[in-house]
Amino acid sequence: MSKYDIIVLGSGPGGYVTAIRASQLGFKTAIVEKESLGGVCLNWGCIPTKALLKSAQVFEYLKHAEDYGLTVKDAAHDFDAVVKRSRGVAEGMSKGVQFLMKKNKIDVIEGFGTLKTGKKVEVDGKDYSADHIIIATGARSRELPSLPQDGKKVIGYREAMTLPKQPKKMIVVGSGAIGVEFAYFYNSMGTEVTIVEYLPNIVPVEDEDVSKQLERSFKKSGIKIMTSSEVTNVDTSGKGVKATVKTKKGEETLEADLVLSAVGIKSNIENIGLEDVGIAVDRDKILVNDYYQTNIPGYYAIGDVTPGQALAHVASAEGILCVEKIAGQHVEALDYGNIPGCTYCSPEIASVGLTEKQAKEQGIDIKVGKFPFSASGKASAGGNKDGFVKVIFDAKYGEWLGCHMIGAGVTDMIAEAVLGRKLETTGHEVLKAVHPHPTMSEAVMEAVADAYDEVIHL
Repeated sequence: MSKYDIIVLGSGPGGYVTAIRASQLGFKTAIVEKESLGGVCLNWGCIPTKALLKSAQVFEYLKHAEDYGLTVKDAAHDFDAVVKRSRGVAEGMSKGVQFLMKKNKIDVIEGFGTLKTGKKVEVDGKDYSADHIIIATGARSRELPSLPQDGKKVIGYREAMTLPKQPKKMIVVGSGAIGVEFAYFYNSMGTEVTIVEYLPNIVPVEDEDVSKQLERSFKKSGIKIMTSSEVTNVDTSGKGVKATVKTKKGEETLEADLVLSAVGIKSNIENIGLEDVGIAVDRDKILVNDYYQTNIPGYYAIGDVTPGQALAHVASAEGILCVEKIAGQHVEALDYGNIPGCTYCSPEIASVGLTEKQAKEQGIDIKVGKFPFSASGKASAGGNKDGFVKVIFDAKYGEWLGCHMIGAGVTDMIAEAVLGRKLETTGHEVLKAVHPHPTMSEAVMEAVADAYDEVIHL
């Protein structure tokens, strides 16, 4: 039997980052993967979707070249080539993880891993033991009873990335990050897209002002949006699909080539031996303490299988914290209130901390500032004036409670707010930190200035 200090089950952005940090700390480490190194994120999620979205963005620029004083004749897209480029980017990133495994002397065990008692993992009939076993098996597309996926006419995000043919009409059920990103991509490519969202606002976890702005931007680009609506039945017996949608006004039937189900994710916790080992689970999540220890000593869990936010950067942070704790380092529990969320449709969305509604519900006296990109020189020059930066501060102490952005490139700007909040930066400190001009990022300073009635450019 092969013996290790640490075995990591799953090689997504939680698993492979955990394995690398464990190796750096001197642990003899192995990682178990049933499919491709990098997991869903690198192969079927974060990375390849961004490649698709970049192609869509470039195509949008070509279609609007005249807005920039340029002439591009007969701009067209090759859907197969766009998909092929996306797959190439994913394959390159997966090879990069392979290199990192070799560089850090991590043993890669290929196959489906099952947990066993006595700190063991079985892979294809062979047992491996370790002092510490870290579960990082991730998640998959969740299926609704009213929307069973057949992989052809009712699909999940995985199939949406590699369709053999571009659909003429598509229904997207769910308007979280996955739903709106694919809605933007297919709409840009020329597909007629309808979004069906059960809640009153699209991107429902975001600040309401952000949700309303994205809805305006999407409608302007031709996407049909149905909120407070529910798909109750899908008929796939014909050539395409017929979806029955329950709305406030009654039932409506939508016809399309296919339906993309983007209603969330389901943790991969089945058949991995949790019951045999006795690891506690509650509502599809493995229960852990602040340092990701399960109720059974020697077994840990991180990422999408635990109750925290199901985001790649959260899984990575949890894994690093987990192995540093195992190594005896002094570590602080992760602050889940300061985790940034990013959505990569166009306009992009980025946020951290409390929404305005949440702050008010907590009874906090707040100052709110907002700066529209329509007043930004950089945004005007770039032709990307949709959106704004919104900031929320505690009126008494100046604590930065929340920051919400929608616009071009805002996913690259949100880290300022994350770092500021981590360092307990006050509104006045942000205001007095000189921001470069002309940049999109100066909108953060301007929004703070608006909160304190000192805004110059509004």
